[in-house]
Amino acid sequence: MPDPTSSNTDEELNTAKQVKLENVGALSREQLTPEAAAEPEGHDVPGHDHAGHDHPAGKKVVDLAGKAADEHAGHDHASGDDHDHGQVGANPYLWPGMSLALLLGGLALDYYDVAWFTSYVRLAWYGVAFLLVGWKVLKAAVLSIPSGNVFNEFLLMSIATLGAFAIGEYPEGVAVMLFYTVGELFQDAAVNRAKRSIRALLEIQATEVTVLRGGQSLVLDPKQVQLGDTIEVKPGEKVALDGTLVKGPASFNTAALTGESAPQTKQMGEVVLAGMINQESLAQVLVTATYQDTKLAKILAMVQDAVGRKAKTQQFITKFAKVYTPIVVALAVLLVLVPYFVVDDYVFRTWLYRALVFLVISCPCALVISIPLGYFGGIGAASKAGILLKGSNFLDVLREIDTVVMDKTGTLTQGVFAVQQVQPAPGVDPAQLLRLVGALETKSTHPIAKAVVLHVGAAATGVPVENVEEISGHGLRGRVDGRDVLAGNTKLLTKFIVAYPAEVDQVFDSIVVAAIDGKYAGYLTVADAPKADAEQTVRELRADGITKIVMLSGDKDSITQRVAKELGIDEAHGGLLPEDKARYVQQYLDAGRKLAFVGDGVNDAPVVALADVGIAMGGLGSDATIETADVVIQTDHPSKIATARRIARATHSVVWQNIWLAFIVKAVVLALGAGGLATMWEAVFADVGVALLAILNAVRIQRMKF
Repeated sequence: MPDPTSSNTDEELNTAKQVKLENVGALSREQLTPEAAAEPEGHDVPGHDHAGHDHPAGKKVVDLAGKAADEHAGHDHASGDDHDHGQVGANPYLWPGMSLALLLGGLALDYYDVAWFTSYVRLAWYGVAFLLVGWKVLKAAVLSIPSGNVFNEFLLMSIATLGAFAIGEYPEGVAVMLFYTVGELFQDAAVNRAKRSIRALLEIQATEVTVLRGGQSLVLDPKQVQLGDTIEVKPGEKVALDGTLVKGPASFNTAALTGESAPQTKQMGEVVLAGMINQESLAQVLVTATYQDTKLAKILAMVQDAVGRKAKTQQFITKFAKVYTPIVVALAVLLVLVPYFVVDDYVFRTWLYRALVFLVISCPCALVISIPLGYFGGIGAASKAGILLKGSNFLDVLREIDTVVMDKTGTLTQGVFAVQQVQPAPGVDPAQLLRLVGALETKSTHPIAKAVVLHVGAAATGVPVENVEEISGHGLRGRVDGRDVLAGNTKLLTKFIVAYPAEVDQVFDSIVVAAIDGKYAGYLTVADAPKADAEQTVRELRADGITKIVMLSGDKDSITQRVAKELGIDEAHGGLLPEDKARYVQQYLDAGRKLAFVGDGVNDAPVVALADVGIAMGGLGSDATIETADVVIQTDHPSKIATARRIARATHSVVWQNIWLAFIVKAVVLALGAGGLATMWEAVFADVGVALLAILNAVRIQRMKF
């Protein structure tokens, strides 16, 4: 619905950055209820997006991320008011229910032609029924006039219903306003349903936390906890802040953050995030991020921003309604005046009635309500699936892409090195090789060394290691359990004149070559394994109409090509610097491709920003990349890219079904109304009925399985 208090709707929505918890999921400002529109500027109103107002200096309110947002004069937003869209205070169904009872009673009295139900009594009866549901609309129409935003839905409804009263069609005037109000209540229910999945995310922040300080347990607000504090998380409690587990292991329910139902077991030293729920044993977490810097707080900020960023279809409808409404009013006026000059038996009352019917039919609420609701439903469905979109506009872009470019490490692969193969030299015991190499590698902090130690496990524990020398760019040398051991790359063996088989140089993966007592003893390959759903991702994207799938990696080209071949990727390039990745992406963009880039590392941030839609892996991804991205996949599962595409297509389909439904029905009934073949009752269906059908269609997105 047009907002009678603002002529800068687009600018306000585009600058919406701080939105309160109770307003996340509220409709955009064009869709205010009459009571909201009727409130003066600067007042906190139901369903109202608070962006775009000037607020008094010095006033503030803490938003979901703990940051200073805004506060309207004289109204503290932190007070916990419920800003649900719709009527405030009393039961919202009370006045419509009373109005309906009076309308039905009046129709019965008219039908039985009761003697006393005439003249002023009849007018008063229907007048009360009308005012019970219509006074807020009338108020909104009047208050919209000074701002210059005259041609809105409230004015159309007011003219049509008051006109019906002026010509004595009292029941029809009441019915139009009553059904309009009922439509608003249905809209409220639909909006609240669309909010639920996002509200579930917003409400997972802990409100208190147990902090261990000076041997005491203190229960504090999470905002008061400092970096380096240790917090205690009991079974069943939510983790309040990001940190590392210092007392464990512990099992955590991460469904609220990732959408995955399977619990995750964390070992000591592993990262634990705010919003996770401790399931079994008492856990202690060393805090590494303040309240406003947790990943959860940043996720909530992303969800808030998504409310204010409009898709192209929404922007079109907003602009369309601003042009469409005055044209309709002008046509209604002409429908009254022109027949006077061309019709022989012109009756003013007849043509006024037709014009009023025309006005009711023409209300664009089916479009202005259901389209943003459809997009919001798409955002909600995506968040339920662990996909965060920073704006409904990206639903349109995701649907349009034909090229997906992906990073390798951490995106398509697990981002964790693991031993893939152990190949001992002839006559060398594999267990002995692993024991000696593993013990030596415990003295290194290199990621490959850590992978070897993890693979060897307890076999390397307690083995005496001495005289260790780390040779930069080569590997390690030392005495292990009384034997001289070399472990590193082939350059290390060459340096110490140890011969090795030629086929070792043909191994593509990262390799740890070993020598024991001056003789070649074998090698271990270490690689980053593809994610379980990586091959499925490529297969689903191709089936979904993506014509080009590319992998760009900083890893050496031989490894990149092997992974690409294994996953069935069309094109792959390895050994790239960040600027090389950007160059490739720019080439695809220059060729006219609509492109999504998926990455997780800091080096991916520039390319994520360059793409038509940038997608970040939110679990392991760097803060810089997540901040830059348009879409964040919380589960780190690349297959969610295809899921996001399916949600985008479903949203687009529903939105355009609503547009065509509204246009076709309104066009037919407008023609009938202009010809005198449609009454106010048909007008009610063309307006409120179509709006309700469109709303019901829009909420289907919440029920769809993706």
